[in-house]
Amino acid sequence: MGVYRLPGWLLREKLLEGEIDPGEYVASVYERIERLNGRLNAYITVRPREEVEREVRSRLEEAKSRGGLPLAGLLVAVKDNIHVSGLPVTCGSRMLEKYIAVYDATVVERLRGAGAVVVGKTNMDEFAMGSTGETSAYGPARNPWNPDRVPGGSSSGTAVALAAGMATLGLGSDTGGSIRMPAAWTGVYGLKPTYGLVSRYGLVSYADSLEQIGPMARNTRDLAAVLEAIAGFDPRDSTSLRTRPQGLVEAAERGLREGAHGLRVAVLQEFMEHPGVDERVKGLVERAAGLLRDAGAVVGEARLGREVAEYSLPAYYVIAMAEASSNLARYDGVRYGPREPPRPWEGWNTYYSRIRARYLGAEVKLRIMLGSWMLSAGYRDQYYIRALRLRRLVRDRLLRLLEDNDILLAPAVIAPPPRLGEVADDPEKMYALDLATVVANLSGVPAAAAPAGWVEGVPLGVQLIAKPLAEDRLLQALGALEAASGLHDLVAEPAG
Repeated sequence: MGVYRLPGWLLREKLLEGEIDPGEYVASVYERIERLNGRLNAYITVRPREEVEREVRSRLEEAKSRGGLPLAGLLVAVKDNIHVSGLPVTCGSRMLEKYIAVYDATVVERLRGAGAVVVGKTNMDEFAMGSTGETSAYGPARNPWNPDRVPGGSSSGTAVALAAGMATLGLGSDTGGSIRMPAAWTGVYGLKPTYGLVSRYGLVSYADSLEQIGPMARNTRDLAAVLEAIAGFDPRDSTSLRTRPQGLVEAAERGLREGAHGLRVAVLQEFMEHPGVDERVKGLVERAAGLLRDAGAVVGEARLGREVAEYSLPAYYVIAMAEASSNLARYDGVRYGPREPPRPWEGWNTYYSRIRARYLGAEVKLRIMLGSWMLSAGYRDQYYIRALRLRRLVRDRLLRLLEDNDILLAPAVIAPPPRLGEVADDPEKMYALDLATVVANLSGVPAAAAPAGWVEGVPLGVQLIAKPLAEDRLLQALGALEAASGLHDLVAEPAG
């Protein structure tokens, strides 16, 4: 078995004990990158192999000399909207093509402190606006299980890199399902933490009140280790919570070892009855419920209410687009973006419009314009304020259900991954893909995706939702599901 296939926790042990040479590990991952990235388009930027190998050896020596470093020597893929000092931060856009980070995001600082090594920056939907991985200015990422299909977005590149053995650990960001959707379509594990648990300092903003950085991995134990390393209070982030979770790895191990005993799980019925959800997806949710029941959980049913299921998606998009129109105003060729000299007698408004028209993609322009319109006089109350009221309704209903249940089980995706180009030009179809995931972002609660079965040769995942700051219970449930399903450390071998 190739070294790149090993789970991170086992790989770390073997590297520290000298059973695997660091050079062999790095070479195995880079061989995958060199052979597959041209086809799968997972990475936008890859660091030089020699530089990465030196850093891996340094981290391992540090771990041996002073102990600790729970992620010592492990290679991590970072989504390209997170700052890594000295590397480009393109956000999948030509607008930031030449922008180089001058500092590390807090999550990157903490990963380095835990011994991890960044291998590169991964492809993504432009400015995280997309659900399929196709809106990137650098070309679409492809699903390694079937390169004719999409991997999901917007954290597409990180999911592809993990699923194809081009990294061991990963970081993504989740605004409305952008970690969970690609995780569910590529056979990896992805977790959106409680809002404020992980610092957003160094994350390029899209919709501040919705998005969170989160971990991605090929198994629950690695997922927990990354989350434990990056979570905790950061004074540089005004939304950061004054807490640091403990025992997350132990919670994952408890689920793997002892199952889901003591957990109350409820299947959200609105998504099981929704006509837009594929029957095969519903079948996998039922299978996951059965596996958790067999693992010791008490499994029942729960209802959010018809109006929540019906209006959460439009409420999410109104809020996201409104915040995007504000956040992306800075990309104008003066503050950020290509600096081209104004043409003679060209006014500033004309200059801004020319630069933004040239360097921003169609989906980004659409969301900026819609967001600006919904915040304009005469429409703000009709759309934005109403969406905020609906958001509160969603949160109240979800938290009420979580008073009686530890885990809510739902689809992570509404269908198997579409083929490239199938939904990219149809906003209604693309936005509908987020149907089951946006409730967690509107509510600020933790949610994760885990593989539960196969459809048409592609692994498909389900979604687990927990109450705020209950990541330990969420990881226990993920561990129990992983052990029961046997779906972990999956690595695709694309043909050709």
